[in-house]
Amino acid sequence: MAYSVMMSSLLRGLACCLVLLAAAPALAALSEPSRPSMPGREIPLDGQSVDLTLDDAIFLGLRNNRAIHGAYLERTAQKFDLKVAEDRFAPKIVVKSRHIAAQNQNDRYSQTEVTPETTLLSHYGTRFSLSWNNRVTQANDGGYTRNDGASFTIVQPLLRGAGRDVVTAPLRMAHLTERVNRLKLKATVSNTITQIITAYHELLRAQEHSKIARDALARSHQLVEMNKTLIASGFMVETEIVQAEADIIIQEAAILETANQLDAARLKLLRLLALDLDTQIRAADALAARYVRVSQEQALAVARGQQPAYLIQRLAVEQAAINLAVARNENQWDVSLIGGASQVRDRYPSENGYRTDHSWENRAGIKIDIPFGDLSRHQAEVHARVNARNQDIRLSDAQQTLEREVNDAVRDLDTRWQQYGIARRACDLSRRKLEIEWEKLRVGLSSNFEVLSYEADLRSAETARINSLIAYLNSQAMLDQTLGATLESWDIELND
Repeated sequence: MAYSVMMSSLLRGLACCLVLLAAAPALAALSEPSRPSMPGREIPLDGQSVDLTLDDAIFLGLRNNRAIHGAYLERTAQKFDLKVAEDRFAPKIVVKSRHIAAQNQNDRYSQTEVTPETTLLSHYGTRFSLSWNNRVTQANDGGYTRNDGASFTIVQPLLRGAGRDVVTAPLRMAHLTERVNRLKLKATVSNTITQIITAYHELLRAQEHSKIARDALARSHQLVEMNKTLIASGFMVETEIVQAEADIIIQEAAILETANQLDAARLKLLRLLALDLDTQIRAADALAARYVRVSQEQALAVARGQQPAYLIQRLAVEQAAINLAVARNENQWDVSLIGGASQVRDRYPSENGYRTDHSWENRAGIKIDIPFGDLSRHQAEVHARVNARNQDIRLSDAQQTLEREVNDAVRDLDTRWQQYGIARRACDLSRRKLEIEWEKLRVGLSSNFEVLSYEADLRSAETARINSLIAYLNSQAMLDQTLGATLESWDIELND
C-alpha cells in the first residue's frame, strides 16, 4: 500500500510537469504581438485641435489601426503553427498511467500501471519507438506482484511514406505558408497605409474646397460693396445689385456643403487612425507635389520582386507541386521493414518467497499492404494534379496582370501630372481674367453678369486644380502599392 501511495504522488508530480511543459509554448504564443514601426515623434492628442502631417497620420495608423493590430494577432497563431510543424522531427514523449481498485470472487486487489513511451521520426521516414511498462499489483491474498519491461521498435517505409522529399513535405509546406503569411501581413499594412494616405488627401481636398468657398464668399461681398459704390456714383442701375446679392446666398450654401465634406473626411481619417471621433484634426501639410519620373521597365522589375499578390501566387505553385508529390506517394504500396526487441521481468510470490523471471524477444520482418480496386486512393492525386496545373495558369495570369497594373500605374502617374499642369495654367488664366473684368467693372465697362460668370469659372478652375493635384498624389501612393514598395517608401519596419 505504501508503494501505491508513492506511485500516486509520483504520477501527480509527472502530470503537473507535463501540463506546465505543454502550456509553456502556448502561453508564449499568446504574448503581446509585435507592431510595425517607423521614425516619428510623439503626437499630443489632448488639445482642442491637432495639426497632423501625413507622416504623423501614418505613424498613428501603424500604432492604432485595428486591421493592422488584428493582422499581428493572427501572426501570433501562425508562428505557433510553424513551431508545431518544426517540432515534427523532435522526440515525442507520452506517459500513460492508471490506478484501479478491484474485487472479484477470489480476492481484493489494487493495480498501478505506468507506461512512458517515446517516439522519433527521422527525415527519411524511419520511426523509432521505445517504451517501458511497469505494472504493480497488490492483492490481499495473492500478495505483491510486479511486471516491467522495455520494448524497442523500428519501422522503415520503403515506398509509401519513404524518402526525404515526402517526409519533410509538411515542414516545407509550413515554411512556404509562413512566407505567404508574411506577404499577407505586408499587404495588409501596405493597403492600410494607402487608405490612410488617400483619406489624408481627402481631408486636404476638403480643407482646400472650404477655403475656395470662403474666398468666393469674400469676393461676393466685395462685389456687393462695389455695386453700391457704382450705384451711388450713377454708373450702375440699382436693380443690378440683385445678381451680386443672390451670389452671396449661393456661396453661403456652398460653404455649408464644404463644411459637411470636411467633417466627413475628418471622421473617415479618425476611424482609420482608431482615434476618438470627437478629436478635431487638421491636415497640416502644404498641398504641393513634385514630378517623379518612373521607368516602366524598372517599375516592373521592382514589382516582380516585391509585390505581395504576385509573390504569393509564385509560392502557390511551389505548394501545389509539393502536394502533388505527396499525393503520388500516397498511391504507392505500403511496404515497410520492421524490427525490434523487448525484455520483460516478472516478480511474483512463490513457495520459497518471491521469484523473478526474465524473458526477451528479438524480431524482424516486412509488412506489405497492397490495395486493389479503391478509386478513392487516386482521388487526392487527381485533385492535386489539377490544382498544380491551375496554379501554373494562375501564375501566367498573375504575371500578365502584374505587367498591366504596373504599366497602368506608371502611365496614370504621368497623365495625372500633365492634367495638374494644365489645371494649374487654367487656374492662373481664370484668376487673371477675373482681375481684368473687375477693373473693367470699376470703370463701368462691364457688368455683374460677366464678373459672376468669370467668378464661377475661377471656382471651377481652382477646384479642378485641387482635384488634379490630389489625384496625382494618390496615384503616387497607388504606384507604391502596385510595386509593393509602400513600406520602403515610408521607411516602415514590420517587426515580424
